[in-house]
Amino acid sequence: MTDPNVPPPERPEVVHHTTINNPPRRSGGSWIGLLVGGLVVVVIVIAFVVFSNGGMNPAKDTNVDIDVDLPRPTLPDAPKAPDLPDMPSVEPPSVPGPEPVAEN
Repeated sequence: MTDPNVPPPERPEVVHHTTINNPPRRSGGSWIGLLVGGLVVVVIVIAFVVFSNGGMNPAKDTNVDIDVDLPRPTLPDAPKAPDLPDMPSVEPPSVPGPEPVAEN
């Protein structure tokens, strides 16, 4: 055992540092950038097609008048309904009227 009256021996001071790197939270906005980029590409493609008349060659003849005269279709006559016999008259079913409830 050690003597309690003797001071402890000198120890070299050791300092331990712990560094914790927490990356910042991502807000999930990367998909919005992808969506906006895709829409920009689609608008550029549509603008190219519209302003270049569908291609790089200019149209020579743009007359598109077409005469479409077709004969009017006719429907065949509908078949005639067969003669049905007269239905016999039927009386509606009778329902008995309510009876008074006996008192106790």
